[in-house]
Amino acid sequence: MTYVNNLGDVGLDDVALAGGKAVGLGGLITAGLPVPPGFVLNTAGYADFVATNHLEADILALATLSPQAAPQDYQDASARIRALFTHGTVPSAIAAELDAAYGRLGDGNAAVAVRSSATAEDLASASFAGQQETYLNVVGAAALQAAVIDCWASLWSARAMAYRAREGITPDSVRLAVVVQRMVEAEAAGVMFTANPANGRRDQMVISAAWGLGESVVSGTVTTDDIVVDAGTGNVLSHRTADKETMTVYAEHGTRQQPVPPARRREPVLDDAAAAELAGLGMRIASHFGMPQDIEWARVGGKFFILQSRAITALPEPAADAPQAWPVPYPKGTYFRASIVEQLPDPLSPLFADLIDGSVSRSLQALLGDAIGKGAVRDGDVRLPTVNGYAYYYYRNSGMWRMMAKSPAAFRALFRGEAHMGVAGWRDYSHPRYERVINDWSAKPVLELAGEELLDGVQALLDAGTVYYTAVQSIIPLAATSEISFRAFYDKLVKRHNDPPAQTFLLGYDSEPIRAEKSLYGLATWVRGVPGLTAAIRETPTAALAESQRTGSPPAGVNAELWQQWRPRFQEHLDRFGHAVYNLDFASPVPADDPSTLIETLKFYLQGHGTDPHERQLRSAERRESLTAQMTARLGPRRRAAFLRLLRWAQSTAPIREDALADVGLAWPLLRRMLFELGRRLVESSVIGEPADVFWLRFQELRSAVEFGLAAPGPQPAVAITGADRPVRAGVIEERRMLWRGQAKAAAPQLLPESRWMERAFGSMMPARQHQPGGVIKGVGASAGKVRAPARVLHGPEDFALMGPGDVLVARITTPAWTSLFAMASAVVTDVGGPLSHSSIVAREYGIPAVLGTGVATERITSGQQISVDGDAGTVTVTIEPHPDATGELPRSP
Repeated sequence: MTYVNNLGDVGLDDVALAGGKAVGLGGLITAGLPVPPGFVLNTAGYADFVATNHLEADILALATLSPQAAPQDYQDASARIRALFTHGTVPSAIAAELDAAYGRLGDGNAAVAVRSSATAEDLASASFAGQQETYLNVVGAAALQAAVIDCWASLWSARAMAYRAREGITPDSVRLAVVVQRMVEAEAAGVMFTANPANGRRDQMVISAAWGLGESVVSGTVTTDDIVVDAGTGNVLSHRTADKETMTVYAEHGTRQQPVPPARRREPVLDDAAAAELAGLGMRIASHFGMPQDIEWARVGGKFFILQSRAITALPEPAADAPQAWPVPYPKGTYFRASIVEQLPDPLSPLFADLIDGSVSRSLQALLGDAIGKGAVRDGDVRLPTVNGYAYYYYRNSGMWRMMAKSPAAFRALFRGEAHMGVAGWRDYSHPRYERVINDWSAKPVLELAGEELLDGVQALLDAGTVYYTAVQSIIPLAATSEISFRAFYDKLVKRHNDPPAQTFLLGYDSEPIRAEKSLYGLATWVRGVPGLTAAIRETPTAALAESQRTGSPPAGVNAELWQQWRPRFQEHLDRFGHAVYNLDFASPVPADDPSTLIETLKFYLQGHGTDPHERQLRSAERRESLTAQMTARLGPRRRAAFLRLLRWAQSTAPIREDALADVGLAWPLLRRMLFELGRRLVESSVIGEPADVFWLRFQELRSAVEFGLAAPGPQPAVAITGADRPVRAGVIEERRMLWRGQAKAAAPQLLPESRWMERAFGSMMPARQHQPGGVIKGVGASAGKVRAPARVLHGPEDFALMGPGDVLVARITTPAWTSLFAMASAVVTDVGGPLSHSSIVAREYGIPAVLGTGVATERITSGQQISVDGDAGTVTVTIEPHPDATGELPRSP
């Protein structure tokens, strides 16, 4: 019996013998690609180990579980099977071949990577990648043998068994081979897609690169340089160099994380020539396999090695005529990324995308119908579809002209407060109605609701939220008009040389984000007064504090009595302000779910940083009133009356905008709790692997699962799900996550279809164009002042812990939930937003410069770069810092 095969001898027909990973590597070697030397311990070795140790009957008895078995049942079975393998003995014939093959890789002490190669892994029909284990930097024959046994046992992990059960693969049909390769002491590593996952273009290749070993790149735990290469010419289309803080390196046993040396953090991992060379290898690999590939690579001594290649199972379809690959779903219309879409900066989760389109369409049609007449707005005139995963407002051209003809009537209704519009409509109708819907559903016991009731609740709460947001949009133009009118009057008829800007007269007022800040600051003040609590909060990891807030149990090392004083006080803050959304997509957590950002800000206050918001507000109010008195004293009666009338209008309207926007997510904590409950039940029914996977289902899949009885309260019935009855194919969730990650790398156009006349017609409403060459980025100066400081680019709440005192906050957009970060920031720069946006209003209250609407800041700036923010001129100057082996070239737009 032969147990070991050289990788170069493994062919496409050897999946049953060598597994998917070994077949892929064998194909690469056959094609002449540089692959680290190695071998595969084939499935005969696994079978003989099981037979010699008499494990088969026990394995089948433990692993033959219903697809509806509880997760704990899978965990228990996995632990018992792993124990069987751990106590087994490798037959001498297998051990001899394994030792001999290992010896051929070096002197008997070569460092090797030991990876599983399952017979159902990485095939086009199943997405099982990552279900079994990988062991790195394994040294010595004894350690290799132990790693092989661990690999064999990983075939029976709880996740792998549940996955196979959902896919209908029986336990007696699977085997595992083990790939052993000499480790590459990688100086750099990463992944490469031979088609652009952001837009589906097959003529572009995307490379992610980091220092050190590549495992952390694959897992997404390190920040990478991102390079887009033209597949035909090898020309680099864009090269975004990241601030790479950590890298994976060898440890004595396995691997470890360590900081990247400061001089290399912002140094490009690959120059253009190296990127083109790697892309050339990618072209050869894609050509060999006949389909786009997801490739893991490493580089040492200037030479590339290919570690793995597998088919990309999910790509957006490029446009048929594609040069831009942003095909619109409905012709004869205009697509905008504005208004509500500004709070959806990322691609949408599938479930949210399915639900939000109809919900927004219904609410917009109702509001516009009330304002301008029912016949003016027809079905299909307004929608919220996705293009390449990103949300867009869609207006059918014929409907837009029809609505524009009626716009005078809409403005009259707006300023009169008719049709539940404007401030009065928000205060007296929209907000109370939203609260009633939430209160009605809050009174129902979520854990006891039928699956159909939970689905109804999700739809009702989302609809209530979109109706509310649609109504809030009638406040925004009022707030904008009031401020613009006052500013124009002041600048032209009142202001003299050295007088303060008009915005000074609008500062010092309360709004919901400012009230939230004062509440958190007050909580920090209270903590300081409780002996021992400051140290407990500061010294306990933020993640542990957040988890204990959820469970109620004190974190390790925190006195239970102190915890019982702290937890209810903090919960009061979360109950009052924890619904503020970072991102309107309900797949994103709100502070009520994950208060980590608030805890970090609280620690910032406890360290003595930040200013007292009460004192800051008082100073602003006193200056405002003093200046108002000075201005009115020098104006004549008629001009003074007009000045005061416009000023009071702006002062009374602008804060309400922030109050209204802050409550858009009022239903989100309950809505997310309902979805997680549905997800928990579908995990028990083996429809999905974990509760959060529910966000990655399509609505029809979720509804089918509910209708099939798979989301009923209590223990799930043992229902056989096969063939067409299965609501969602195993592996599809990971495919959708992968597609989302690719789409998230794209820069969504603000207007579609992209054309010059569109830009001329609507460009003034959108952020600055994305093509801004040179070291100066232009935007809108929204809060005065000048600052030079390190940038901190934040893509969402997952990055908030990286924010340091004095950093310049650089983001796509900020919402009220970001307000706590303004206490740490020295300035704010955004891609989207203008002088009347949330970022502008809050930055002015904090007295920090803001440049908004740049369109490119998050693409052009990297964390750690020194940048100069000029809030008066509306510019951001990027300091190019050369490195010993690089020019520090700015990213280029494709």
